[in-house]
Amino acid sequence: MKTAILSPNNVQQAAKWLNEGKLVAFPTETVYGLGADATNSQAAQSVYLAKGRPSDNPLIVHVNGPKMVWQYADIQQKDTAMKLMDAFWPGPLTIILPVKAGKLSKTVTGGLDTVAFRMPDNAITLQLISLLDKPIVGPSANTSGKPSPTLAEHVYHDLNGKITAILDDGPTRVGLESTVLDLTSEVPTILRPGAISLEQLREVIGTVQSDHHQIQAGEIPKAPGMKYKHYAPQAQVIIIDSISDFAPAITRIEHKKVPFAVMAEQKVLDQLDLTSAQETFSLGESLASASHLLFAALRQFDLNPQIKYILAQGFSASGLGAAYMNRLNKSAGNTHFKTQED
Repeated sequence: MKTAILSPNNVQQAAKWLNEGKLVAFPTETVYGLGADATNSQAAQSVYLAKGRPSDNPLIVHVNGPKMVWQYADIQQKDTAMKLMDAFWPGPLTIILPVKAGKLSKTVTGGLDTVAFRMPDNAITLQLISLLDKPIVGPSANTSGKPSPTLAEHVYHDLNGKITAILDDGPTRVGLESTVLDLTSEVPTILRPGAISLEQLREVIGTVQSDHHQIQAGEIPKAPGMKYKHYAPQAQVIIIDSISDFAPAITRIEHKKVPFAVMAEQKVLDQLDLTSAQETFSLGESLASASHLLFAALRQFDLNPQIKYILAQGFSASGLGAAYMNRLNKSAGNTHFKTQED
């Protein structure tokens, strides 16, 4: 089976296939998602199989508005949730709520009694959900553990032959997955940072905290991206925390005599001697552009099997930088350049 690539004009065909239990990748403002009817447990199980995703990693449920949420979620956190939906939906905020008994299968929830909801800011996908008249699950449309897809071509590279179709709406705008906020904990807690910052959430609902605990073996995560290595290309990513460390890092790699690549802001690349680098990728002129281009850079380097190391620019982990560094640390396995080797 060859995966079909559909234009936005074919959204009705995409909805038809979803209704038949087939898998269709869809665009959002963050990354491309791998869609299946969230009320069809067999279709949801197919998502895990197509991605090679562990079955205890829950799936985010995409809806076309708050009304659809309350068909499946318990209302005990409704007031707080509605404040957040009014402020940030459609947009890159996922909200975890208690699930109504019997409404969604354990396949979707990862075996938990909670479920994660998001209303994506993409007109084509909102139309798709409305045509289906049911929510759709939508983890990132990539092989599990690989960099998330920001283009339909990225999806095709990973999942051609494993899914029925890809609904192509061009490049995504944000480039990093949504912020995940748990409203079932005693204090609302960010489980995954994203474009909606801690400060923005506090402005709307008051007290919010960030969760930094490590998921242990046997523990089921409430949100994607908490337990397993994510966003990793074949090459080893090394995070360069200070711009002044790029030159010594390059020198050290040169001594190893192995192919390497560099990804950094353009002003940083302009300062470096990159004649020995096999590839470079400009992350633009700011943290915002770097966040938007992060997965595209990792994807590009992953297409070159000769590259053994990727030197990647780090940023301060505050505001949007928290989301950028969360993804970069996972792609690197928390490997940072040290001026003195261990």
